[in-house]
Amino acid sequence: MSNIRQTKALLQIFALLFGIMAVSGFEYWRDSDVAVSAGKGSTVTITVKPEMTAKDIGEVLFQNGVIHSATLFRMLAKVQGVENSLQTGDYALSYQMSTSDIINKMVRGETAYRLLTIPEGYTVEQIAKLLDEQGMGDGAKFKSLARKFAPYDYMAQPPEIIYQAEGYVFPDTYRITPGMTEEAILQMLVANFDKKLTADMRERAKMLKLSLHQVVTLASLVEKEAKLDKERPVIAGVFFNRLKQGMPLQSCPTVQYILGYPKAELTIADTQIVSPYNTYQNPGLPPGPIASPGMAAIQAVLYPADTPYFYFVAAKDGSHRFSKTYEEHLVAVDAVDGE
Repeated sequence: MSNIRQTKALLQIFALLFGIMAVSGFEYWRDSDVAVSAGKGSTVTITVKPEMTAKDIGEVLFQNGVIHSATLFRMLAKVQGVENSLQTGDYALSYQMSTSDIINKMVRGETAYRLLTIPEGYTVEQIAKLLDEQGMGDGAKFKSLARKFAPYDYMAQPPEIIYQAEGYVFPDTYRITPGMTEEAILQMLVANFDKKLTADMRERAKMLKLSLHQVVTLASLVEKEAKLDKERPVIAGVFFNRLKQGMPLQSCPTVQYILGYPKAELTIADTQIVSPYNTYQNPGLPPGPIASPGMAAIQAVLYPADTPYFYFVAAKDGSHRFSKTYEEHLVAVDAVDGE
């Protein structure tokens, strides 16, 4: 009888322990789908580094108060088979998210970022202003870095260049993560340009006996002059014709670049400003790009139209009137003014 009583007592103890474990397990699993604070709407940014394990990530999350338990986080990740699938990056996590929500977010790599869209034809000055306006960086610091930023050999430019990075910050849409430095942003923009510049494009530039710097510089003029896709190769062709004849390019956007704003109509005094960028006063190309050309403008320079024109004037609808001679050009100017 004594053995029977002992056996019953042991069974009762085991049952009690099992019950405690079951309740604890239930609490754990219940907490995996329960947010820390359903009413707390603010977020916290957590950085997951490449060397961090699921245990490390759990500890950081727990220390920042976004999960109930670091142990539960690791257990859930292990049970789901994603312990080694938590992706690195910066995550914007809400206190209203459950542990399961956070794990799923990290498995999918849904890092926190904001989109920065740089339009074709933007200058370093405009991009810096964009960073300031959207709260993505310090525009003044961005400009300061852009003055001497030339990580690729083809970016080496004359000393009179205002911004060495001008023209090479490729117009595109970028993901900007929290805490990204101005230098990292600049590096990303310029690296994207280098990536877009294919081997065929580099070879084509050699065939035209143009340096990549010359291609980008001329493309920046085409970008600022052309409004219609079909006219880009024609405008590029006009510029090539003028360069071959030793004629000044007389491109208004180069003077506007000196002024620092897109003046609708230039005065004679404007065209007489002393500057290496003034293509009314100086033959050939300006010392560097005046804006970031898009791929269409770059392709127009690499594959210009074979055209007899030496002049063009913009009409009010954004199109251009092209002329072979200066006399024809004067007639076109009068026609445009009379529209």
